[in-house]
Amino acid sequence: MSGDLQRLYQNRFPELELTRKNAVWKVLCDEFFSRYVPADATVVDVGAGYCEFINNISAARKLAIDLNRDTERYASPGVEVIHNDASAMNELADDSVDVVFMSNFLEHLFDKTAVLATLQESRRVIRPGGRLMLLQPNIRFLPGEYWDFFDHRTPLSDRSLSEALRLLGMKILVCHPRFLPYTTKSWFPKASILVRWYLRLPFLWRLFGKQTLIVAEK
Repeated sequence: MSGDLQRLYQNRFPELELTRKNAVWKVLCDEFFSRYVPADATVVDVGAGYCEFINNISAARKLAIDLNRDTERYASPGVEVIHNDASAMNELADDSVDVVFMSNFLEHLFDKTAVLATLQESRRVIRPGGRLMLLQPNIRFLPGEYWDFFDHRTPLSDRSLSEALRLLGMKILVCHPRFLPYTTKSWFPKASILVRWYLRLPFLWRLFGKQTLIVAEK
């Protein structure tokens, strides 16, 4: 399966596009996501992929979890890469990390049982008072496009994810049903200054946002 993942993502994201995506993620981390990540935090990026988030976020300790062997190639120095299943992060102790982050990951899992197991495992490793951050395509606003990617399996919305997190005893701190555009291949500002302005003008989120952002606390 890991070989299939490598071929799929190599075709989907050529090198030039990865460079552009990384520039966008640097702005997203500096201008927005950093507010939820203390500078002395231990951060885990689940389904890290090409490490756009974990490479660009400031934190004391940074871990990337992904089954894709290519992840190791793209991780910056100092990022610890773990090739492990997200529902069994056996190398991480209970209550050992401050922030778990997932971007465009849960929709790839086989079913909602796997989604719940992954969220439950994330809760296990987060310290009391720590945070789980989810950036996720919202099927409420993508009823057709959601399925345009071959590896999308499980339909999820801001409402279903919030319900699952509450079921696990998590407190929802932030829920933006519409946050970012669906993908960097869709309408999305590419220049850094335009990304900054997008983040500072929430009325644009309501027009173009197709991904939900949820921040929950243990």
